[in-house]
Amino acid sequence: MPTIKEILQTMDYGPAPESTKEAQAWLDQHGRRFGLFIDNAWTEATETFGSFNPADGSELAQVTQATSDDVERAVAAARRAQPGWVAMGGHGRAKILYAIARLLQKHSRLFAVLETLDNGKTIRETRDADLPLAARHFYHHAGWAQLQSEEFADYRAVGVVGQIVPWNFPVLMLAWKIAPALAAGNTIVFKPAEFTSLTALLFAEICQQAGVPAGVVNIVTGDGRVGEAIVNHPGIDKLAFTGSTEVGRIIRKATAGTGKKLSLELGGKSPFIVFEDADLDAAVEGLVDSIWFNQGQVCCAGSRLLVQESVYPRFIAKVKARMQNLRVGSPLDKSNDIGALVDPVQQQRIHGLVEAARAEGCEIWQPACEAPAAGSWYLPTLITGASTSAAVAQTEIFGPVLVAMSFRTPGEAVQLANNTVYGLAACVWTESISLALDVAPAIKAGVVWINTANQFDAACGFGGYKESGFGREGGKEGMYEYLTPLAEDRRPAAPVVAEKGKVKQSEEGNPFAVDRTAKLYIGGKQARPDGAYSRAIAGANGSFLADIAEGNRKDIRNAVEAAHKAAGWSKATAHNRAQVLYYIAENLAVRADEFATRIAQQTGSKNAAAEVAASIERLFYWAAWADKYDGLAHQPPMHGITVALNEPVGVIGIICPNENPLLGFISLVAPALALGNRVIAVPSEAHPLSALDLYQVLDTSDLPGGALNIVTGSADELARTLASHFDVDAVWRHDGSAEGCAEVERLSAESLKRTWTGGAKGRDWFDAKQACGKTVLQHASQVKNVWIPYGV
Repeated sequence: MPTIKEILQTMDYGPAPESTKEAQAWLDQHGRRFGLFIDNAWTEATETFGSFNPADGSELAQVTQATSDDVERAVAAARRAQPGWVAMGGHGRAKILYAIARLLQKHSRLFAVLETLDNGKTIRETRDADLPLAARHFYHHAGWAQLQSEEFADYRAVGVVGQIVPWNFPVLMLAWKIAPALAAGNTIVFKPAEFTSLTALLFAEICQQAGVPAGVVNIVTGDGRVGEAIVNHPGIDKLAFTGSTEVGRIIRKATAGTGKKLSLELGGKSPFIVFEDADLDAAVEGLVDSIWFNQGQVCCAGSRLLVQESVYPRFIAKVKARMQNLRVGSPLDKSNDIGALVDPVQQQRIHGLVEAARAEGCEIWQPACEAPAAGSWYLPTLITGASTSAAVAQTEIFGPVLVAMSFRTPGEAVQLANNTVYGLAACVWTESISLALDVAPAIKAGVVWINTANQFDAACGFGGYKESGFGREGGKEGMYEYLTPLAEDRRPAAPVVAEKGKVKQSEEGNPFAVDRTAKLYIGGKQARPDGAYSRAIAGANGSFLADIAEGNRKDIRNAVEAAHKAAGWSKATAHNRAQVLYYIAENLAVRADEFATRIAQQTGSKNAAAEVAASIERLFYWAAWADKYDGLAHQPPMHGITVALNEPVGVIGIICPNENPLLGFISLVAPALALGNRVIAVPSEAHPLSALDLYQVLDTSDLPGGALNIVTGSADELARTLASHFDVDAVWRHDGSAEGCAEVERLSAESLKRTWTGGAKGRDWFDAKQACGKTVLQHASQVKNVWIPYGV
């Protein structure tokens, strides 16, 4: 007679199918044919395309292919509706967002089943993760709408927002995008993914039921041509895109110079790090949630498994045993773990990458199970033996494929984790809190989960570093993405432009004249320019003041190398950075008369002394912020906390303004330094001497060599080099050149570095509202959210 243990070992889950009756009835109610949702009305479905069930290939409905004219009408409707939506006030918007949240909960089963039918992910995921999180976002942002006049008093809505989302989390991505945009007072033109449009169309009905005014939310469906029309429409004030890094680059280039606000949440190749002291069984379960959740079609999936060498064989054996128990099958069966891929194209891409790894000598392991014959399926896959440079170790596969390798030391683990162009998320598994909190800040990623995986909440920001994009979704930082500082509306329209006229040489013909050629400042030392060229600088009356070095590409390269060697500045305490800035201000004050004279000579200003005084005060201001721009500790609905850390961006190239050559320089360089960035600054092209006179001040103020590098020369040429440099993390340009700002944004697309440009407008550098505040702090920092569970 078999024992109880033997009986239990032979038991298996029985089928637990979810009924599709209500979802099918909803589709039938619409004749399985859908128009667009524009200005609170449905259009006739004319040109359409099929939306298919990935699990069996059957057609679910026909969806309209929008045209550029449709997008035009949607943008016009959103523009008309926006003033009225703002006029409703925070409380009026909060009530509607709250109503949407309640309706999402009320109809959550319908949404979950429809999502599973359209996407192929398991019903357990749509029911237990996607829909509760979507409702949570609308509840949370109803609160921000209510508090907007208090918490965002110095900001206004951006205007009309274009939003484009992918197919992997259709309704959840919709909530991430639409909830904060509506809370802030924006109106929306929303494009769901071509493969998965149905839940967005169901959401349109929810908007009608919740009383969303006409034109506030518009939903246009279709392929990439619709997204292109939204991106290029001049009536769109902000674009929010989630999708591939390749398309993100295209959008960055297309929007360059348009003044459109932009946030990009792009690809990832996230590390899943397991140290030898980790709870290995818990880590295996976390790994399942990280890489096989949603069939691995997750931008933050832990697709790179890094295991400490001492436990690597044991952990891999546990992973294989767990993979053997994963159930692959109908997404509507509540006992299944792995559903269908979204489309055969995705299946073919994954297969090609895995087979290429096999051809390179990698070991490919899959569990002994069969996938359904019909539909788009791929078995969970483990790849071992890949080199760190192999395609499967560097490329975002976006499927249920895990690449494993080992490491010896924590330092090597961090090095391997950061060996990618992406920087979206990471997992760290260890029982040592000291080790976890030492490793987490060292990983270049926007989200780090400690002893957990794939945790999300509306109160906690999400977004990446490097080629994973920029901007955040969720949390207070996510709200700022949909707001514009009121001070931006008061900026002067006509900036000072650099003059390149002839200079009257006051000492012409004197062979014994003292050479007054100011050098570059690189690595804490004065340096001659690589090209050995110089340019004469004239005073306000046209007379010769000095020659300056003409920096070139090689000089920028040297400056970037010096900045990277000065990484200790980013690791210095905020108190230490504050003291250095105070010291710079003190030493500048000692020479205030000299600097005022130089400003007057260059610009003819009768307010030169006031500019020096304002520069000293500005240094004090940013020194004060250095140790006060603290992060936040969120308390999401899990047993633990999420710590939002404000980290430096890294190496920032700054093109300084021509107006107020000292104050403009200090107003941009000081905040970057205060938050731990290293800087390559290009001073005013017309009046660079005020910045060059700072060399001696810097040398006597304990600023480490390489923290601030100053390269003079052509603003256009040097900005072009900085924007193209892959080891520069951000470029700021505020010299009033519209064409130059557009070029910086366009060139930055290759490495997807962050930019902050002033366009063709100037800035009143004496006005603290325009030159200071949280907006500047946000440009000088990036938020990393570290999730720390406890007591479990």
